[in-house]
This record gives sequence, C-alpha cells and structure tokens, in this order.
Amino acid sequence: MIITDFLENNARQFPDDVALVEINPTEKETRRMTWRDYELVEPTLRAPYYRREITWRVFDEKANRFANALTARGIGKGDKVAILLMNCIEWLPIYFGILKTGALAVPLNFRYAASEITYCLGLAEADALVFGPEFIGRVEEIADTISKNRLLIYAGSNCPSFAEDYTDMTAECSSVYRTADLTEDDDGAIYFSSGTTGFPKAILHAHRALVHSCRVEQAHHSQTRDDVFLCIPPLYHTGAKMHWFGSLLTGSKAVILKGTSPETILRAASEEHCSIVWLLVPWAQDILAALDSGKLKLSDYDLKNWRLMHIGAQPVPKSLIRRWKEYFPHHDYDTNYGLSESIGPGAVHLGVENVHKVGAIGKAGFGWETRITDAEGNEVVRGEVGELLLRGPGVMKCYYNDEAATAATLRGEWLCTGDMAMEDEDGFIFLVDRKKDVIITGGENLYPVQIEDFLSAHQKIKDVAVIGLPDTRLGEIAVAVIELKEGVACTEEEIMEFCQNLPRYKRPRKLIFAKVPRNPTGKIEKPKLRQIYGGERLVAAQNNG
Repeated sequence: MIITDFLENNARQFPDDVALVEINPTEKETRRMTWRDYELVEPTLRAPYYRREITWRVFDEKANRFANALTARGIGKGDKVAILLMNCIEWLPIYFGILKTGALAVPLNFRYAASEITYCLGLAEADALVFGPEFIGRVEEIADTISKNRLLIYAGSNCPSFAEDYTDMTAECSSVYRTADLTEDDDGAIYFSSGTTGFPKAILHAHRALVHSCRVEQAHHSQTRDDVFLCIPPLYHTGAKMHWFGSLLTGSKAVILKGTSPETILRAASEEHCSIVWLLVPWAQDILAALDSGKLKLSDYDLKNWRLMHIGAQPVPKSLIRRWKEYFPHHDYDTNYGLSESIGPGAVHLGVENVHKVGAIGKAGFGWETRITDAEGNEVVRGEVGELLLRGPGVMKCYYNDEAATAATLRGEWLCTGDMAMEDEDGFIFLVDRKKDVIITGGENLYPVQIEDFLSAHQKIKDVAVIGLPDTRLGEIAVAVIELKEGVACTEEEIMEFCQNLPRYKRPRKLIFAKVPRNPTGKIEKPKLRQIYGGERLVAAQNNG
C-alpha cells in the first residue's frame, strides 16, 4: 500500500462526505461556498472566501487533474515537485497529485527567503515549483535562476508572466488518473530540516514512512469517521500533515484554519464541531489568558464535541496543562515527540491515560522502538542521561545528496536524534538537553549560526553568540550576546533597526552587550552563556521537558 491508496479508497467509499474545510477569518465572509461553487465563479472573483469545503470525491478529482497536468509536462516517477504555499484547501490535493505521478513532493517552509528557496530547490534537485500569491515577490527575485530546466506553477489569481497558471493547466485535464506503479519502498517525499550549522538538509522518506505515520496517528488518538480534526500549524511541516494523516486513514473531516487568535480557534472548533485540536504552547496560553481575563467566555461556544487537546513541537509546562484542565476538565491531553527525520510526531508518545506524567515525552510510539545510549553507543541504565535513538518504519532513508550527514545520523536502522534524554523508573522518557543548538520558539526552529552570521556584518560588532533562553509563552526566545568593537558605542535600537532586514521570526527578542567567551579551539562556549544568563530558570525548563 502507498499513501495515495487511502485517498482513493475514501473517494470510493465516502464520495459525498466532506474531506476538507478551509476557514480564512482574514477574508470578508460573503457566503459559504464549496470548491464546486468556487470553480464556477468568474475568474476575477477567484479569491479566498471565508469558508470553502470539498468532498473526498472532489479532493481525489483535483489530485487527478493535477497529476495529469504534471504528466503532460513530463513530470513522472522519481522527479521532484516543490510546494511553497500557505495553508489552503488546494495544498493537499496538490501534494497528492504529485505523489500519484510517482514524483516526490518537496514542501518548503513558507518563511524561507529567496536565497533559501534557491538553495533548497537545488539541494533537492526539484524539477518544478508550485507557489502561491504570498510568494510572488520572492520567486520573481530568483525566477531567472530557478526557471532554468524547472517548471514554475502559480496557484492563485493574477498569474505572473514568469509562471504557468495552475487553474488553467488543470481546467481541461481529466479527473481520472491511473496512479504510477509504486511500492512502499519507493521514494515519496523530501522534507527539510537543519543541523547546528543552520544549512537545510533534505530528508528523504519512502512511501512506507508516510503510510506508517497514518497508522501511528490513528493508533495514538483513536480517530474514527466521526472525528473532526482542526489543523492550524503549517502543512509544509511534518507535524501538521502527519497529524492530519489520521483523518486521511479514517476518512474523517479536517478543518484547515488560517489564524491563531483565541477567538478564531474557539469559533472554528465550535462551528465545525471539532473533536481533536492540536495546539502549540503559545496558542494554548493565549486561550487561557483570554479566558482568565474574561475577553472570551466558554458559554459563547459549543465545544461539547472537543475531546482531545494535544501539543507538540516544544516542551510543555506542567502548569499549562493543569490550568487547561481547570477550564476543560473533560479533555483528554496528549503530547508527541518526533523529528522530520522520523516522519514527524509520534515516535515517542505520552498517551492520554498518562496525564499524570506531564513533563515526560512518553514511551515509544506505535511501531517504534527507543534506546538511550552513551557516546560509545552503549545503552545507559534508567535514570542516566544519554542520546535518544529511534527505530521504526518512519525513519528516513537518508539525507538526500549528503552521505556524510547520513552516516553521522543513522547507526544501522537506528536514528540518532541529537537529543539528550533519560528514562525514569516507570519507563517514561524525559528530554534533558539538546546536543544541537537549535532554538525552538513557538514550535519553530531557529538556527543561531544564521542569525550570528547576519549580525556579524554590523560594523560595530566584534563578536556575537545567539542562544535560546526560556520563555513562558514561546518555550524559548533567541537572545543575542553581542561583543562590541573596542571604543565604540552602540544602542539596542541600532541593532534592532539593523535586524529589520532579517525575517521577523529570526530577529532576536533580547540583546545582551557582553564579552563572548570562546574556548581554545575558537568555539563559542554556549553552555557557559546559557548558565550565566539562563540560570535556574533554564534548568527548571529543561527538567520540565
């Protein structure tokens, strides 16, 4: 079985059931439209509406039309098609259309700058790029470079001259497609991650890993056809998509929400009768703050169907879950741990029955095995700290075009996570620290070297180190320790003004003017900086996992 089989089965068994709903609160609510309606309006009116929906049959037909369009342009088995889209109802049909041809889907982070898009397209050897209206400026900047031997496809209104229009290229295509002859061992997708250097790595996954993620999600959260999943995080990320895979396996409805305000989340959960909602820590904290202040009242919403709240992508404070249960005592709670190299969440899983163990990431997930080893690869005894290793059907095949990184990360069938962990007397795993210096802020990874390289270009800066420090809302924030050149004066305002050229999410949240310590080999002593400026708060945050 391959991942597209699930979609085709749903189209046959539940053709008229709603598969996907898109809610966009930023657009004026004019009338509720299905995708069928959306296609029949005049082209000048083809803009996102507040709410759109498609059935499983239309979902599959859309994927088939795009597959036919790609095939007509020479895209087939083994080729790669990158996706650069904000969350929208077109995202998943495009993804599955790519997979039906036998090509690999290559999702890109929508925060990538133009240079990062170019780098990732080259690393993955992408043959095509599908992009949306939010990215016209970035793609136009690099169009002359990336369009050489590469197809550019625009999904939106007012197609730019350097790209082909997605709507036009699929309009006359057949809604029937014979999926390429594939097995679970065939390549299915490339996702991007980064190591401590900050340079993205291309993670190659087989269809076997994609299929396993479906089974993991359903096994962990007991999804049925009656469930409705509220999907808020970006679909380019393995976390969001692989949680949605539980809906794919069961043929149940999912709601793609564009917006993260407390009112938006509660309204969507209420109006769409959502039963499963995956949140990041900042969103959960914002909801609690709005309820505490009286800005929002639970009595204004119909949330009786909401049965499960789960959080991933960053450590979860125990106090947050305690407060959540005060407002939502009937909610089950779960957290998941995973990496893009292990096809996203679920390799380690707390379990709804183990809320008393909040702070742990849990035990090995469905179909997964875990080990905690020392530097020599020997398993440590319970209570001792070592590196967490994973084994299971969801482990990546390799880092594409990077044999050295693959060899450093895969130890036979075992994936070395780079995360330091310990196992308690009950077998629950707690994260202790990360070997890598990646900063996780609001569920997103920041790579210090990239920020350090940028700041080093400032004429008044002699040396700079970027570290992550605990933050009650975001989990961590990026803090820049700046050593100025001798005899010069500089203000925080000057540095922050300089940082306006950085993407907003990469800008440091705090500046500290101080000497940057380096060891005899020239490496920045970041543990020392974290100890100096994080102190007891950092230790407490790490112990809470």
